[in-house]
Amino acid sequence: MITLDRLVNVLGGYGVVSRLDAVPRSTELRSVVIPEPGVIGDVVLAIGAASVAEAVSWAADAGAAAVLVRADDDADPVEPKVAVLRVDPTVPWSEMAAVVYGLVLEGRETESGRGPTDLFALADSLADAIGGPVVIEDRRSQVLAYSRMQADADPARAQTILARQAPPGLRALFDKLGVTAKLTSSDEPFFIKPDPAHGLSGRMVVAARVGREPLGSVWVSCPRALRGAAARALSDGARTVALHLLRSRASADLERQVESESVIRLLDGTADAATVASRMGLPPGPLRVIAVRPRAEGESHTALLVAFEQATAGFGWSRPGRSAVADTTVYTVLPTEAADQGRAWVAALSAALPESATVWAGISAPAVVDELSTARSEADECLALHEARGGAVPAYDESWDDILLQRLRAAAGSGRGPSRGPVAELQRHDEEHRTPFVATLRAWLEAQGDSVAAASRLGVHENTVRNRLRTITRVTRVDLGDPQKRLAMMIELAAVENPQSPPA
Repeated sequence: MITLDRLVNVLGGYGVVSRLDAVPRSTELRSVVIPEPGVIGDVVLAIGAASVAEAVSWAADAGAAAVLVRADDDADPVEPKVAVLRVDPTVPWSEMAAVVYGLVLEGRETESGRGPTDLFALADSLADAIGGPVVIEDRRSQVLAYSRMQADADPARAQTILARQAPPGLRALFDKLGVTAKLTSSDEPFFIKPDPAHGLSGRMVVAARVGREPLGSVWVSCPRALRGAAARALSDGARTVALHLLRSRASADLERQVESESVIRLLDGTADAATVASRMGLPPGPLRVIAVRPRAEGESHTALLVAFEQATAGFGWSRPGRSAVADTTVYTVLPTEAADQGRAWVAALSAALPESATVWAGISAPAVVDELSTARSEADECLALHEARGGAVPAYDESWDDILLQRLRAAAGSGRGPSRGPVAELQRHDEEHRTPFVATLRAWLEAQGDSVAAASRLGVHENTVRNRLRTITRVTRVDLGDPQKRLAMMIELAAVENPQSPPA
């Protein structure tokens, strides 16, 4: 079943404002009704109610714990045992009814043993009917559930369950045998012969699909191909597994849509940021925005969607962050003050992606909910920095200086850098005469005018640095003793990529 807490959280994304009073958030909901004489239910859709009081009266008559009402009056509920959920006038009743029925009925299916979270019980049932240990996997070959039957478990099964996926050697064997292609193209069970070298005693495998779309697969450990009743039980079980996975995905997709829309509102700078964050279970602060851009050769969109699915995996608000996808980036609002926790989150997400995927990311400085729009810009700039230089995932409060230099380089690269002046003249002189004056000036300025330190950095004698500075003064007619001119040249040089090994 679902609880009132989950219903309130999901409907909050549709603009529903809730007042629970004395009704516990843990209240279980199993039925949805429309007001009719003698009808009993847990949630009442008060369609046509003229006031909140009338809606609450209908709910009390139905013995309901919650009522959804669309009314203009601001009257307080007169029944503290009924939670009042005010529906936004812009949301059609048909859409609201579909969402509420979908959530509550999914919870009822789960309670009766047919829901998306009951795959372990289904695996046990299949194992009993077939007579062999069962593993259920999703379409990315990740283990979702497995049966209790372990007496005949071979090493391959044990390793697969522990790692939540087949070990690399076993995956390579399956690729060689064309297992994935068979699962994609056929609904019929097929047998994989034993392979002692990989600890495999044999497998009977069948795809779990709805229509043409594969949603997962069912694997049975057995020394020989299943026949007769056992084979039929496997085929029937695969269809049941497919329905479970379809319900699970539909429920998750609904929550992902609600979550994504709410997160985008926060990142765009909505006026009611505190209310939106509260509905999603986010604290007012400190928060960090993480921008993630996964790439896989030839499968850029697939990598993005898999990353978003992993970031929003699970039901309800038990996850630490809230995520959305926009263009080619997954954004996550993570409640944390420590940048390392953000990096750990990125590392965990990366580990769940295909091995061929490369993940670039950026982390904002800590922010409160009203600053998340600015934090998004910070995360975007850190993401661009990570893409440009690699290494550890940058956080804005730690890498603000690199971000500033990146902005300068971007300005210079767009043609807004000066084409005349001392630095530009030295660049042209170096190109025409193969001199190292730009590198020398940079080293001297970075050493704050210390010729000895600049010489050490360049690997030359200090007198060489002094001679070059005199030549620079003659070529550019710049006063190196002027603090303002030195600052301006340092800024301009910062917009030019620092050579890895400046010529001496």
